[in-house]
Amino acid sequence: MVKGKLILICQSGGEFVNDVDGNLSYKGGEANAVNINQDTPYDDLKIKLAELCNLELTTVSIKYFLPKNRKTLINLRSEKDFKRMVEFHANSVTAEIFVSGKEGFDHDALNTYTERTIGLKLAENVNHHGTPAGAADSGGLSTTPSKATLLRTVRTAAVSPIAIQSDCLVDVHISCQEPAINMAAESLSQATTSSNPSSGHVAEDDSDYAPRSRAAVSSTAQSPISFDYDATPADTVKKRRRTASWKIGANGPTIVVTDNDSKEKSRKKKSRSSTGVVVGNDMVEDEDGVELPDNFDSSSPITLRDEDLPEKLVATWKEGITGVDQDFKSVKEFRAALQKYAVAHRFVYKLKKNDATRVSGRCVVEGCSWKIHASRVPDTQTFRIRKYNDLHTCEGKSWKSSHRTRNWLVSIIKERLRDSPNDKPREIAKSILRDFGIKLRYSQVWRGMEDAKEQLQGSYSKSYNRLPWFCEKVVNTNPGTVVKLVLDGEKRLQRFFFSLHASIHGFKHGCRPLIFLEATSLRSKYKETLITATAVDADDCFFPVAFAVIDIENDDSWRWFLEQLKSALSTSRSITFISDREKNLKNSVLEVFENSSHGYSIFHLLESFKRNMKGPFHGDGRAVLPEIFLAAAHAVRLNGFKSLTEQIKQICSHAYDWLNQIEPECWTSLSFKGQHYNYITENVAEPYSKLIEDSRGSTIMQKIEALICMLSDLIDHRKLVSSTWSTKLTPSKEKKIQKEAAKAHGLKVLISSDVLFEVHDEMTHVVNIENRECTCFEWKQSGLPCCHAVAVFNSIGKCVYDYCSSYFTVESYHFTYSASVNPIPGIGTPVEEDGESDTADVLPPCPPESPIEEKPEETKTIDPDKRTVTCSKCKEPGHNKASCKATL
Repeated sequence: MVKGKLILICQSGGEFVNDVDGNLSYKGGEANAVNINQDTPYDDLKIKLAELCNLELTTVSIKYFLPKNRKTLINLRSEKDFKRMVEFHANSVTAEIFVSGKEGFDHDALNTYTERTIGLKLAENVNHHGTPAGAADSGGLSTTPSKATLLRTVRTAAVSPIAIQSDCLVDVHISCQEPAINMAAESLSQATTSSNPSSGHVAEDDSDYAPRSRAAVSSTAQSPISFDYDATPADTVKKRRRTASWKIGANGPTIVVTDNDSKEKSRKKKSRSSTGVVVGNDMVEDEDGVELPDNFDSSSPITLRDEDLPEKLVATWKEGITGVDQDFKSVKEFRAALQKYAVAHRFVYKLKKNDATRVSGRCVVEGCSWKIHASRVPDTQTFRIRKYNDLHTCEGKSWKSSHRTRNWLVSIIKERLRDSPNDKPREIAKSILRDFGIKLRYSQVWRGMEDAKEQLQGSYSKSYNRLPWFCEKVVNTNPGTVVKLVLDGEKRLQRFFFSLHASIHGFKHGCRPLIFLEATSLRSKYKETLITATAVDADDCFFPVAFAVIDIENDDSWRWFLEQLKSALSTSRSITFISDREKNLKNSVLEVFENSSHGYSIFHLLESFKRNMKGPFHGDGRAVLPEIFLAAAHAVRLNGFKSLTEQIKQICSHAYDWLNQIEPECWTSLSFKGQHYNYITENVAEPYSKLIEDSRGSTIMQKIEALICMLSDLIDHRKLVSSTWSTKLTPSKEKKIQKEAAKAHGLKVLISSDVLFEVHDEMTHVVNIENRECTCFEWKQSGLPCCHAVAVFNSIGKCVYDYCSSYFTVESYHFTYSASVNPIPGIGTPVEEDGESDTADVLPPCPPESPIEEKPEETKTIDPDKRTVTCSKCKEPGHNKASCKATL
């Protein structure tokens, strides 16, 4: 990124098509260029793209590719995702993004946004047609479906750009109707600037992002706040902190008047973040410290949007109370307005009377004349101010009385979690400190987040009560689905299994008989574990088959899961199961699936191998050991395997001893009898772990919904991508067979019989086309003809595709994703809060207690060589005369 700038090539209106090698290309539509930098807010970019591409703001979806990876689309959903994208392209001049959504930009719906200047400046025109070649570099085949792979690809019609009514913006319209060609950075310098005719001029500077302008406050405000439009963002933050330091009072936060001169010098000495905000321990700790109780006050929440800056909020809150005869819709609305009014005018009040029909309050300072009284209007639902004295005689001393509440904090956190549900407590604490000057402890924010999430998502514990409803609903909406719910004697969740019909159908009709067994934590306070069964499709991508939530992971729960899986699949095929060696599932698998095979996950073996590589090291050393280990796993001849293990022994004897403890028939190509799998070295559980991490804090039903959505999006996306494939084999297998065909050129073939052939390479190999075998063993291992077999087919005029495994064909791939996941209405609805836990159908499991390791009692041993101290006073051993208690 040159000088912190990045040019976004924003494509819209086209569609993704899949190339032969599996890469995605974007065809048709139009493209626009936008300058950004690391300080560009994600919300402003989203607004700009919605207006530029004529899309509804709420439906805008932004995706991008990682550098050198055109197979996986990453979705932009939050500020954190946007900053991560900018970091990925830190060394690039341009980056390509893809924008989609519902057509129709509504200017009237954005009144709250148009009050501030969108500080985006568009780049010059770019003669761009299609996808830049730099982004089309083919990456290696990713076996693990990333989070972005699980998203649907959205098709939108081409739209025309909307003229930008701003003096600091330049509209760029680029046609994108021809095939993709290489776009170098030099094309940007040849671009022609097209200014907006309605703007009259364009910005002369080349700043990537202009400072936000504060909206002018209405003159009707009792104490309007003026803004310096020429000030920098850091100056604005400093001014806000000097004029609005905050305290939390009994009925909400209260602004504290801070001495500008006394604290100005001390602030300059503090280290500041990139936004000019004091963070961490750099904040001056005085009376502004906030203490919050565990109990809640029952006042209505305050709505806060990201676009509502603190200055704007304060100006709005000052008009909340106007005087006698002002009406409110309810007593809650009055309390909320009164709370905001007190915050804006920097005082604290207390309520003398507070019920559903009347509210009376007065300033907390004894003798102050400020008071208010409101009551309900008879025969109506309105609440009216009856008496009001807005004069303070306390000279602003009320803020010193520290009244505390937590409902305001919860309302602020709740609004932030709506937009960024994955924010951590420290991030929220820093944002509250930045915007309101309130410094909070980690525990205070954590408790506030827990309550805010419960208001947004419903009770986590009560969400278990919806599991019986889900079992019935998912079978009705997706016939053929298998579900099983097991509770203990106290109605607590013990085990829950579900496998959707789309997964069962896809595995039975399209996938090879190969299943990976994994477990990952659900990241909740009840410590449940998610167990997954995952297959591999014809293109070597992972395909979820079944899920289970269990209270405790042990041999009994794994065996129960395997029994449910066997019942769901109901197949007579011999299935190969792969699991982590440390979970010790081999016996359970072979007992439940009698004719199956079991192997150890190469990913977990490799991780364990690295942990057991203990020095000393000789020869090439530690770095080459993992590579030799993988080579030994893939060796197809005994001599080669022994040679590789001897190399490991010469480098590290500890690693060699560890390797000898593993049964070769469970991980090596040489001895394994089941489906070939050990070329898959990715972590199968990673997509599930990322999904659970992203939904951390969500209820159990929301996590189940996320898993179902993941499967649904995966099926829809891959079905759409594969619809354009025209080859016999899937892209990854087609690429491999073409590579073998290239190696087959020049090989000499001798015919021994109708089915036996000799192929002369560096050595002579015998090919049996009837048994589909070659003495190089690669054909039998991979399921695809080796170069020697391809040479035979070229010689005798047979089609190589007739001898490829049917599991690798595009037809099998289509069968895998032929069934869709039907939506389940109401699955995301939070559970009703008025349900009593005593009458619940399902209760959360009891989290297992962590085992307490008892330390062995230490026995003191007497060292014969240790000198014994003898008292010179009483002549007794074990002490000296200073500690002697003997009396002479």
